[in-house]
Amino acid sequence: MESTYDVVIVGGGNAALCAALAARESGGSVVVLERAPYEERGGNSTFTAGAMRFAYRGVEDILELSPDLSPEQIATTDFGSYTEEQFFDDLARVTEHRADPDLADLLVRSSFDTLRWMRTKGVRFLPIYGRQAFKVDGRFTFWGGLTLEAWGGGPGLVDALTKAALDAGIEIRYETAATDLLTEDGKVTGVRVKHQGRPSEIPASAVVLASGGFQANSEWRTRYLGPGWDLAKVRGSRFNMGDGIRMALEIGAMPWGHWSGAHAVGWEFNAPAFGDLKVGDAFQKHSYPFGIMVNARGERFVDEGADFRNYTYAKYGQVILRQPGHFAWQVFDQKVTHLLRDEYRIREVTKVTGRTLEELAAKLDGVDADRFLRTIEEYNAAVRQDVPFDPNVKDGRSTTGLDVPKSNWANTLDEGPFEAYAVTCGITFTFGGLKITPDAEVLDVDQKVIPGLYACGELVGGIFYHNYPGGSGLTNGSVFGRIAGTGAGRTARAGS
Repeated sequence: MESTYDVVIVGGGNAALCAALAARESGGSVVVLERAPYEERGGNSTFTAGAMRFAYRGVEDILELSPDLSPEQIATTDFGSYTEEQFFDDLARVTEHRADPDLADLLVRSSFDTLRWMRTKGVRFLPIYGRQAFKVDGRFTFWGGLTLEAWGGGPGLVDALTKAALDAGIEIRYETAATDLLTEDGKVTGVRVKHQGRPSEIPASAVVLASGGFQANSEWRTRYLGPGWDLAKVRGSRFNMGDGIRMALEIGAMPWGHWSGAHAVGWEFNAPAFGDLKVGDAFQKHSYPFGIMVNARGERFVDEGADFRNYTYAKYGQVILRQPGHFAWQVFDQKVTHLLRDEYRIREVTKVTGRTLEELAAKLDGVDADRFLRTIEEYNAAVRQDVPFDPNVKDGRSTTGLDVPKSNWANTLDEGPFEAYAVTCGITFTFGGLKITPDAEVLDVDQKVIPGLYACGELVGGIFYHNYPGGSGLTNGSVFGRIAGTGAGRTARAGS
C-alpha cells in the first residue's frame, strides 16, 4: 500500500492536468498517473496543434487572453466575435442536435473563463494566423469561430500545464498505469496501479479519470466503430487503449454517447500506425476545401466545400476510410497552392506533381487515370464563373449539375503544375464513453452518482456525435477537467 492522496488523476494530458490544478486549488494532495514515459507524455493533447474554441465578444476579449499582440496585428486583423449562442448552435448543428444540452451549454458558457483561468497557470495563447485567417486586401479575417491556439501547439500546452502542476506541488508519476479502481461500500477509494511491472495500490478520497478514449485499441475500434476501423491510422498517443473507460464500466458505470462514432480526419497515407511526436499534427491534410478529392475510381465522393474545414474535417476521415483501398488523393492547381497549410510542406508527405493533368493522372497510384481525367473535365465545366473566390467566407462559388456538388471555393483545375497528396483515415479520438453529471461526477447504470469518481476529456460520452467543431476537444477537456478537479477536491475536503 502506498501513501494516501486526496485526489488521484488518471491520465496526463490537457484534461488531466487541468483537473489536477483545480484539485490542488482546494489545498489537498494530488498525484497524476501518466501511463506513458516522460518523452511521450501528454496523451493526445501533445499531438494537437493547440487550437481552442471559445466564445468571445470582440477584440477586447482576445487581448485579455493574448495581451502581447502588436498594434499592427490589431490594426490589420478582423477578429470579429463568436457569441455563446453561435458556439452552442455550431456544436448542436454539427453533432446533429444529439449533444447533451446541459453539458453543451456548460461547455460553451465556461469556455472563455476557463481559458482565462489557464492563463493564470502560465498557458499563453496566440492567434491562428495562416490556418484560420487569410490576408485579403491587406487584412486578416478570422472565420469559423476558431481564433486562438496555445503557444507552442499541443506540446507547448502540455509543457505549460506540467510546469504549473509541478510548481503547485502536484506529483506526476510517469510509466505508471492505473489498472483498476478500488471501491468500498460503493465508493471509489483509490486505484490499483502498475509501474515497471510491479503492482501496488494508491488510496485516495477521490479519483478523476482523464485517460482518453479507446482509439489506440484496434480490437475495440473494430468492435464498436465497425469493420475496417482496425486499418485506420492513430493520430495521437499509442497509450489511449480505453483503460479508464474499462475500469469504470467494471464497477458499474453507465456507458454513454456515440460508441460507434469518432473524430477522424484526412491523414498522410504513409504515416506510421501511431502518432510521431517529431511530426506532430503535420500529418493532417486540411486544405481540401480549395481543391478536390478523388478515390481509386478517379471520382469525387464528398462536397469538399460544404463548410469551413473546421466543421467538416473531423467527419471526412471516416468518409475516406469507406473508399476503395481506404485512401484518396487531394488535388490542387497553382491558383490555390499558396493557400495550402504548412502541413503540406513537410518532408514526410506523399506528393506527386504534373505539368499537365495527364502527367498527374499517370502518377496517382491506385487511381483509374482515364476516369480521373473525365472527372476533372466534368468538374471544370460545372464551376460557376460568375461568383468571386474568397477563402475567408463561404463564398457560394459552387458547381452546378454534378452528382457530388462543391458548395463553396470551387475553382477550375487548369493552371499547372498540378499537385496531389495521398491521404487515408487518421482517427483522433472516440466519442463513446462514460455518462457524467454537470459536476463531472460519473453515473452508474442506475443513473446514480458513483461517490468519489469523476471523469473528463475524451472518455466522457454524450457531448460529441458524428462530428465536432474544430478546437472544441481541447476546450472540452479544459472546462470539464477544471470542473472535475474542483469536485474531486471538494469531495476530499468533505472526507477529511
